[in-house]
Amino acid sequence: MQRFFDIVLSGFGLLLLAPLFLPLVLILRFTGEGEIFYTQRRVGLGGQYFNILKFATMLKNSPNIGAGTLTMQNDPRVLPIGGFLRKTKINELPQLFNVFFGNMSIVGPRPLVPEGEGHYNVEVSRLLRSVLPGLTGIGSLVLRDEESYYSHRSDARDFYRQIISPYKGSLEVWYVENKSIWLNVKIMVVTALTILVPSVNAVKYFAKLPQMPQEMIDSKI
Repeated sequence: MQRFFDIVLSGFGLLLLAPLFLPLVLILRFTGEGEIFYTQRRVGLGGQYFNILKFATMLKNSPNIGAGTLTMQNDPRVLPIGGFLRKTKINELPQLFNVFFGNMSIVGPRPLVPEGEGHYNVEVSRLLRSVLPGLTGIGSLVLRDEESYYSHRSDARDFYRQIISPYKGSLEVWYVENKSIWLNVKIMVVTALTILVPSVNAVKYFAKLPQMPQEMIDSKI
């Protein structure tokens, strides 16, 4: 049933967003480095790798420059239109193709780069690999402005690995352990709400979520 809804919703979404995609494709083609899409290897269901699809928002070789897979405050690798696309999450919309072709689901844990999954312990990785990764999910909602917790820090990599990753892992485990059709619908509705009203606190709509570490609360800008 979930796969059926994924196909229907992603297919409808791609048709609905086609008028938005066309001008974005043209803007990206004729600005920055001329790259339209960005692909990156991620860990999917059963530990199988797949290429996630996004609109290009950073320099083509950005993973090998500066902070690597982390995006820092005022990151010079971000392209002129990239900041807007990242802030509005429009850069994530091409992942509807990933959903349509079965690499991802509409709702699920965010698919990690292999390096990011390495920050989790074996049990957390096993649980997350048991479900399809998602376009949105509880981790994406709670940490939708994730960069604001570390991008200004000189110890960003260590802070991300030691504080943010364990918390993110606990959120994704919470999702897997409480997964249901109702929870998926709720996550989709709250996701739409946060897009329309970015100031909305998504946490208040979900009961008994893992507590955010005090270090993250103190570090947020």
